[in-house]
Formats: sequence, structure tokens, C-alpha cells
Amino acid sequence: MAALHRNLACRCLATEKPFFISTKDAFFCRNRQLANVSSLWTTSADGLVKLRRDPSCSQTPVTVHQMFQESLEKYGSFNAMASKKDGKWEKITFAEYYRLSQKAAKSFLKLGLQRFHSVAILGFNSPEWFISAVGTVFAGGIVTGIYTTSSPEACHYIAHDCRANIIVVENQKQLDKIIQMDEFMELGNEIPDRELDAIIRSQKPNQCCVLIYTSGTTGKPKGAMLSHDNITWTSAHASRAGDMQPAEIQQETIVSYLPLSHIAAQIYDLWTGIKWGELVYFAEPDALKGGLVNTLKEALPTSHMGVPRVWEKIMEKIKDVSSQSGFVKKKMLSWAMSVSLERNLSCSNSDLKPFRMKLAEALVLAKIRSALGFSQCQKHFSGAAPLPSEVMHFFLGLNIPLYQAYGMSETTGPHCMSGPYVHRRDR
Repeated sequence: MAALHRNLACRCLATEKPFFISTKDAFFCRNRQLANVSSLWTTSADGLVKLRRDPSCSQTPVTVHQMFQESLEKYGSFNAMASKKDGKWEKITFAEYYRLSQKAAKSFLKLGLQRFHSVAILGFNSPEWFISAVGTVFAGGIVTGIYTTSSPEACHYIAHDCRANIIVVENQKQLDKIIQMDEFMELGNEIPDRELDAIIRSQKPNQCCVLIYTSGTTGKPKGAMLSHDNITWTSAHASRAGDMQPAEIQQETIVSYLPLSHIAAQIYDLWTGIKWGELVYFAEPDALKGGLVNTLKEALPTSHMGVPRVWEKIMEKIKDVSSQSGFVKKKMLSWAMSVSLERNLSCSNSDLKPFRMKLAEALVLAKIRSALGFSQCQKHFSGAAPLPSEVMHFFLGLNIPLYQAYGMSETTGPHCMSGPYVHRRDR
């Protein structure tokens, strides 16, 4: 398992006391010196934290805007997002993504977004969610996602606790929980570029830009404060630990469907997507009710992340289909999975497949992966909860290794994780 460390300042908003701190290296930003501070933590939304120097990691701390600009120079013409409208996939490039994020930022400023106050986003995964989040950070605000399943009481609590000036909602159902928010993308047209540019230039890597609310174990939800550096460092290093490729080598394709108010989906879908130029397909809202496989089969992701329950549901579906199959198909599946499981548990590093494995792949396993939408998928991840050994072994039987990650909101998602070159398979 590869351990990941980065600076962290967070707070328990109910008590205004810090509850977890971990820090990493400090360097000077490009043409932008880090503010000289001595404290390793802060409970203030506009506070700064000291970034400690770690010789093992030479990455210069950068802001989210700097990270996006770097990606824009490399991936501007690449497709960044794909969403389905009227049965057809509509795509936008990174250049358009950046332009729309700037427009959203200006509109937020026009609507009265104050520095270090939040824009709360309540809705299912979509380009609008991403653009609102990035626009919030550009405008000097703090992104705060709210689960679509939250009760009206929980929505009001989080909106008040995070000091939300603006709430972006997906539809009337979510609107009924809060207050009305008109379409705003054109509202900021009169905001001059220099006003937004001044805010962007004033941002520091060691300032807060995201709040992640966790349920915790007692009391009301707690807000974990994450800095620009938390987001940009983790986007760079966690993804590479999982062997995610930069778009100039191979553009990764992923499907966004897990709640973006959770740090796992937000770092994997949104921020890492910007860092490495990934193409993000957005699933339909019924993804977790059975519709996910349809999107997977159309998007053909090269990497996929799921929580254990998602993998369990896929396993249960395959078992259910198999139980209704004839005797020969059942036997073939059982034989093919036993061959694949044996080979995977042997931990062989050889790229040469024995004849039995080649046969199992051709007759059974490749067809199953294709039916699941995983025909092009090279990396499969599981996180947010422990993965039962039964599930891990089942997918090894399909020649789908599941790489696990452990982390918390307070560690910007992954703290320890495995990947194609760093993993251990249970026997």
C-alpha cells in the first residue's frame, strides 16, 4: 500500500475546535509567495496554514486556478465532459469548461458571493455541478456539496453552518428544500475581468477552498476544511499512485455517478479530471438503481471507482443471471472464474497467459466484462468502506482486480491506496 501525505487543516464546525491535522511540504508558488504563517491548523474559513517541508515531495503548492491553467495549456482542445441530452451525448472541451467556470464565477460575484463564504450545491452529478464548483473557487468562495438525499432540516443546517451566500439546486424537488435560485450564467456579464482576476491572483495554496460535510459519529454533520493545496496535491499524487495517465499519454475516461458531496467522488471525478485531462461522462440519476451499466456500456471507461456496495450489486446481478442459465453455461462460468482466480492469486508478474487463461478469457470472461461496460477498463477501484474478501475474490475470478483505498474527508480522500503496481491480494 502506498501512503499519501499532504497538509490538512480542518475543523469540527459544531464546536469550532480542530480535530485532525497533518501537514506537508512548503515551497514558493510560481510568482506567488505563500503567506508567512506559523500555525499548522486553523478553524477560520479565511485562515492560512503553514505547509511543512518534506524533501521526499518536491511539488510546488499551487491553487486550483493554477492547476486548471496548467491543464488548459496542455488539454484545452480535449473533451472534458459528456452529458446526455435528448438521448445524445453532448461534449464540451477543457477550453469551454474553463470559459464557463469563469462566467459562473462572475455570476456568483454579481449575486453577492463574499470571500470565504460558501456556494452550496444540491443536485446529482452533472456538468453544471462541476462548473458551479470550479466557478465558486475562482470567485474566492468555498465549495460545499449537499447530499440530494438530505432532509430539509439537514439542508438548512449545512447551508447556515457553511455560511452559504448562494445555493445551486438541480430541480424543483431540491428547490422545495431551500429557496429559489434563478439561472445565473449570464448575470455576471457586467463584472469586469479585472475584478475576477484580482480575486484569483490573491488566492493562496494554503487557504480553504472546499468544505466536505461528514456525518461523523455523534451530533450534527461536521465540516472538513480543505485547502487549494489539499486538492491540487492529492489530485496529482493519488491519481498517479493509482496509475491514472495524463491525457497526452492516454486520455482516461471515467463515469461520474457517486455523490459529489462525498470527498471520494469529488476528488476522483472533478479535481483529478482537471489535473490530468480526463473525459468525464455523467450517468443518469437512476445510476444506483440499475441504470449505471447502461452508461458504462456507452462510455467505455478506462478507469472505474465504486464503493463496496456497488461492486456487491454487480456481483449479485451476475450471480442472478447465472442461476437462470443452462447447465453448460453455469459450468463454463464456474471453470473460467476458477482459472482466473487461481492465476490472480498466484501473483504472477508474467505477461504471458497460459493456454487455459487465454481460453477462459476468449470464451467467457471478456464477454462478461463487455456486458458490464468494462471492455476498455484497465483500473478498478473500491473505497469509502471495507471490501469483503468474497467480493474481491469474485472479481478476481472475472480477471477484474479491485484496488482498494483508505482515507477520510480530512485527508482529502485517499490516505493509503493500492494500484496496478502496488497491491496485495488476499488469499
